[in-house]
Amino acid sequence: MDKELEKKALEYHSKERAGKMETTPTKAFDSVDDLSLAYTPGVAAPVKEINAERWRAYRYTNKGNLVAVVSNGSAVLGVGNVGAVASKPVMEGKAMLFKVLADIDAFDIELSEEDPDKLVTTIQALAPTFGAINLEDIKAPECFYIEERLRKLLDIPVLHDDQHGTAIVITAALMNACEVTGKNIADIKIVICGAGAAGISTARMLKSIGAEKGNIIMVDSKGVISSSRADLNSLKRELAIETPLTTLSQAITNADVFIGVSRGNLLTDTDLETMADNPIIFALANPTPEVEYSHALRIRPDAIIATGRTDKPNQINNSLIFPYLFRGAMDTLSTTINTQMQLAAVKAIARIAREPADKEIEKKYGKKLTFGQEYLLPKMGDKRLLTEVSSAVAQAAMDSGVARRGIASFSEYRNGLLSRVDNSNFFSRERIRHRSTTRNHSGCEERKCNM
Repeated sequence: MDKELEKKALEYHSKERAGKMETTPTKAFDSVDDLSLAYTPGVAAPVKEINAERWRAYRYTNKGNLVAVVSNGSAVLGVGNVGAVASKPVMEGKAMLFKVLADIDAFDIELSEEDPDKLVTTIQALAPTFGAINLEDIKAPECFYIEERLRKLLDIPVLHDDQHGTAIVITAALMNACEVTGKNIADIKIVICGAGAAGISTARMLKSIGAEKGNIIMVDSKGVISSSRADLNSLKRELAIETPLTTLSQAITNADVFIGVSRGNLLTDTDLETMADNPIIFALANPTPEVEYSHALRIRPDAIIATGRTDKPNQINNSLIFPYLFRGAMDTLSTTINTQMQLAAVKAIARIAREPADKEIEKKYGKKLTFGQEYLLPKMGDKRLLTEVSSAVAQAAMDSGVARRGIASFSEYRNGLLSRVDNSNFFSRERIRHRSTTRNHSGCEERKCNM
């Protein structure tokens, strides 16, 4: 990060109220009568209702619109293991995006604990407060174990976004890049550099859309993950292949796709030159990508290139998915976010980019957006992400049997989503419309949600 940006970021976080989030009441509090309803003695009424049927917490509290963003700071993007307190700005930022992009309330929770079993126990104890759990910046391989255990223990959605959110956006981008280049996902040679949470989950998701395991070459800090290596954990062994290749440079020769979730300035000019025709290069290390966008394009003008940066075309960022993935899951009171819901999100994001771009978004970004080499994914703030991705996720939840509340009219649902968040004034501090939203809980009542 350059010094000027660093200075601006510190000023942004410290001016006025420190940090990026606050809590605000959603009910009137103008009189003694209001006080008697909000607290004692009136608050006893919803307590009794919830005690009688625990699912009623979704009717009388904010549980159904509240996400816990939980981290121990052991794998903060770009800076590593900084611990719980230092991870707080990232978790606050995540909570901010939940609210701004999908009107989901979120509390950031930073835990000073690296023992995975103790983390599971602590998060399980916190779960009654929330409608969903977003795990964030927890190092691999512990993150896989923690998510798996919590999914078995809890009946609310639990998602490690560094795994699944990143994988969903990469997969949507790759589907569209294949469309642009005429490549077939089943035939292409894919190199994934970085075998942490994002890399492993991306490989798994690419296989689920038709990529062949033998065509996916994983590379970690010690080289190609081959079945001949004796130093692999169970997660890496799952993705190991029979190959004589040992280095990244060997692996990338004739590769159609490079996906980097590793470290900056890793790819050489020779690496780029030896890739196949019309290569697809996703250099996603932050803040410095594996190869700089403009430099890669000079070496390979036939390439489709994406990074994680906002100042370059084709930004691949999980903010394009996690607010809407959770929105659809929570609005259906889903017990989990399963593979069907994730794949529905992949297809919805990819489809949006292929359609004519939103005119307001073009105006915000100051350029014409046409599906192709420089526009693989919709831009942050595109209102269709909220309506179409959330709807696709909700439909998949219902179809796969994990929804405890159905959506009778998706037309009304989409309109309701748009009324929650004002996308016409994106990037403005006053853009969120604080409105109370009436919801139909009858579907949940009939099914007696188990909480």
